[in-house]
Amino acid sequence: MEKNTYQSILTRTLVIIVSVLFFLLSIELLGYSIAKIAGPLTESISVVTANPFIGLFIGLLSTALLQSSSTTTSIAVAAVASGAISLQNAIPIVLGANVGTTITSTIVSMSYISKQKEFRRAVAAGTSHDFFNILTVLLLFPLEVNYRFLEKISASISSVMHISGNSSLDNSGNYGFTSIFETCSEWLVSGLGPIISLLIGAVLIFTCIKLISKWLYKILIGRTKDRFEKVVFKNKYRAFSWGLIITSVAQSSSLTTSLIVPLVATGKVKIKKAFQFILGANIGTTITALIAAMFQSEAAISLALVHLLFNLIGVLIFFLIPYLSQIPVYLAKKMGRITVKIRLVGFAYIFIAFFLLPFTLIYFSKSTEKQSDPVEVTSED
Repeated sequence: MEKNTYQSILTRTLVIIVSVLFFLLSIELLGYSIAKIAGPLTESISVVTANPFIGLFIGLLSTALLQSSSTTTSIAVAAVASGAISLQNAIPIVLGANVGTTITSTIVSMSYISKQKEFRRAVAAGTSHDFFNILTVLLLFPLEVNYRFLEKISASISSVMHISGNSSLDNSGNYGFTSIFETCSEWLVSGLGPIISLLIGAVLIFTCIKLISKWLYKILIGRTKDRFEKVVFKNKYRAFSWGLIITSVAQSSSLTTSLIVPLVATGKVKIKKAFQFILGANIGTTITALIAAMFQSEAAISLALVHLLFNLIGVLIFFLIPYLSQIPVYLAKKMGRITVKIRLVGFAYIFIAFFLLPFTLIYFSKSTEKQSDPVEVTSED
């Protein structure tokens, strides 16, 4: 039995290591493909992403469709590393991804619709993640748009630490990996073309993240699933710490935050402690972008640090300040009560907030920009 257990752990560990290597390869492949495609389209891409509101809703919509902020932020890191998108234009996409990732736990909460009490608690648990990220965006997005708040801090940290993607790695033994990744990427792009390579890279990123999440969940949780709530939710600091640790390792806040919805729905865990777990998960999820930024440019690493800073500042506000920490929980409970009375509200909220609103705003923002473009007037003699 012990031999089988060790073999199982070894197999899972090998799968995780291979998945991480393929993940890093996919980032390199994606960046190389984007650079090839973006050459003649650089100006168009810059125009589209120059509007921070469009960037925000692109991040939200794409993450809602993929149900993985890790995939969206990793693609954004690759785009910045390739030079297709500037750091300034990529930041709103990452902020939008933080809101979009909350859809998974909210969808999970809808599965309790047939049970009144459980449904109310499940919706409260699922939407507490939504309200935390929405409120953090409302606080930090205006600062970023007007003062480039997060960009300046992340760039300063990168500069102080002397982080410079490839140049710092050239002097270490790790450059062998990047050399192999670059060679493979060049070979694939030249053989298959940049568009097919881009699609392969995107699918590979998504698959690797899902594989890592799945296998690490089995290793971390495994047989302790029945005792999970007793171990993790003993007090608020333990709940926060476990949310951070499990999500850091599993690289999926969607997975870890969805885990607690059934626990809250069945009354095993209080919404306040569940929310503290969610705050920890929001810090833990930033590890994916940091891994994606390895061996990349300083701008790419700065973007990964922006992701970390955004969540860290949000946690400092809503975890350490007693009065403010109650606001997301209060709004989530309110949503739970409203949804129980009018069941359609929950589904309408998901459709409008995550799909209809961002799509509509992106569409109308683009239309407005086209209309505002200067028209050349030619005079005839």
